[in-house]
Amino acid sequence: MKLRTTLGALLGAAAMVLTAPAGYAAPAPAPAGTGAPAAARAALADPTIVVAPDGDDAAAGTVTAPLRTIQAAVERAEPGDVIAVRGGTYALTTNIQILTSGTAAAPITLGPYQDERVVIDGDLLPASHTPIGGSIPRPERGAIHQEASWWRIHGLELTRGPYGIYCDGCNDNLFTNLITRDNYETGFQLQGNSSRNLIENLDSYDNHDPRKNGESADGLGIKEGRGEGNRVVGARLWRNADDGFDAWLFESAITIENSLAWGNGFNHWDFPDFEGDGNGFKMGGGNPGPAADHTLTHSIAFDNAEDGVTDNGNPGALTISRTTTFRNGDTGFQVNRSASTLTANLSVADARAVNLGNSTAVGNSWDLGGDWGPGSVLSTDTALVTGDRTADGSLLSTDFLVPRDGQPIGARP
Repeated sequence: MKLRTTLGALLGAAAMVLTAPAGYAAPAPAPAGTGAPAAARAALADPTIVVAPDGDDAAAGTVTAPLRTIQAAVERAEPGDVIAVRGGTYALTTNIQILTSGTAAAPITLGPYQDERVVIDGDLLPASHTPIGGSIPRPERGAIHQEASWWRIHGLELTRGPYGIYCDGCNDNLFTNLITRDNYETGFQLQGNSSRNLIENLDSYDNHDPRKNGESADGLGIKEGRGEGNRVVGARLWRNADDGFDAWLFESAITIENSLAWGNGFNHWDFPDFEGDGNGFKMGGGNPGPAADHTLTHSIAFDNAEDGVTDNGNPGALTISRTTTFRNGDTGFQVNRSASTLTANLSVADARAVNLGNSTAVGNSWDLGGDWGPGSVLSTDTALVTGDRTADGSLLSTDFLVPRDGQPIGARP
């Protein structure tokens, strides 16, 4: 949870220290299911701008004469351009600033060339090592800092930045098959006046914030703003210091589908005064929290330190359906401060299944009665959902937490 700061002068072009993988002629492929999706892969095979670790920012920006930095490519890009990044590790010394928008007819595409593995490493950024109690200037937030619309960003891996991706005032963007890991704040944060963004097949994990002792580093945050039509599909959010997903102070409805959040809110970094909350899906909140009618469906939260799903004081009308919680430290579904509707959900072996308050529940496991312990489902093997994705980045279909008796409740991973 953070307060927004005043916009300072924007940073200049991002400098990088680049390391090509051994034998650059054959760069390392991206991990299974983390490259660009098929349509983007086709576009990236015929790029208009190319970046490579052995390039030159004064070059033409072609496959045979690539640029050296992603920032140089971003600054050249116009609506309709396709930026393909050759495999390697791009170690930033200033962050990447995306400030130019595409259009509905001609979005701008950024992603890896032919499924090569592209790692953007922000560990050298000064803001990545902000001291305890310090503030990160707004333009320095994110290894990628975006204030632009109509972009298609695919298949990149962002690590050790002051946020992985920080997107403020962003509309009509598509973010697909990204990895945001080990960042020093939230892995992916969308905020401000941001509408109609789709975040699909994101893996965001091990993000942590030493400057706040774990209080605000989530896997994915759509926070502190407003804007209709934002969707999250197929995300996996795990081992983050604070929460898996956080909608703190976001005023408009967000839809989350087919996503998982696990193992959040534990102090893996030995912070001396750890303050991580540890919820899987935090569906709002604030002081006071705005009434936002978020939707969560066909999703799973397990092994989180606190709640699987919480309204976090959001007084709105959440819609929660076909979602499963398992082995969470406090409550599976904590919705006692909202006017939510819960339908066909499943709680298995949580410390407490539900805290309903004045919310409405129909056809959930606790309504049906019976024993919903670990033996009531086909499998509790977490390895079924924590391994590789399919080739296109989607999640595997498994028996994880599927009711043994065939009841049509809970998620179907």
